[in-house]
Amino acid sequence: MNFIKKVFDGNCDEETHLQFKKFSKGEFNNRALIRVKCSGKKCTINTSAEFGNELVKILAKKLGDQKTKISGAIVSTADLTGELEFKEKKQFQGVKRYLIENEMSGKELLDLLNKFPKAFFGLSFEVGEEKLKIKPKAPKSAKAKNKGESPKADFCKLITTDEEIKKSFVFDVSNFKSAEINHTFLIEKIEVPEELKDSKDFALIREKSLRVGKIVRKAVIDGKEIVNEKEFKA
Repeated sequence: MNFIKKVFDGNCDEETHLQFKKFSKGEFNNRALIRVKCSGKKCTINTSAEFGNELVKILAKKLGDQKTKISGAIVSTADLTGELEFKEKKQFQGVKRYLIENEMSGKELLDLLNKFPKAFFGLSFEVGEEKLKIKPKAPKSAKAKNKGESPKADFCKLITTDEEIKKSFVFDVSNFKSAEINHTFLIEKIEVPEELKDSKDFALIREKSLRVGKIVRKAVIDGKEIVNEKEFKA
């Protein structure tokens, strides 16, 4: 389940917290972009970068102990040398990009995702008829190419026939052919844990503090606009 669905279901967890910890107080537009087109049982789900690791995890669970060819990059500030096989490592200002092109099992991917949750897994691979493609570079907020246009959901792409995956991204209606969704994050308060209120470790405070506010979800589904809001703490 992706972090937006968790918020709207009221099930925020540590993975959800990771998505919001970088935000200060304020309004953040055009986040967690989603574009879905369905034809028969097949759906093409395009998203912005926020969903990358979750998409990798979804397919890694399906892959299980089986192996498949994995290509792309893992981007991290941590040193992953010895943790995985990579063909090249590039580094810029402390951020390392490990280029990968080899066979891995779903379990190996899940182990890495769990061990390095702050890394970004820009990977592409297939599991049966399902295909995932993520840009092999550091994630960036989606931006419009031209003034006056809306940014596009084009960082990640999943082709799937899994009805549950489809519903987790477009839970506003039961049946549809096309959907475009964007979210506005309204962070109204930063809640510092009681035990850290006298701490001078500002990095730890930023890491552990909860963001309190709401998400405004704007969806255009088969031409019909639907707007929902959900308060959250994560």
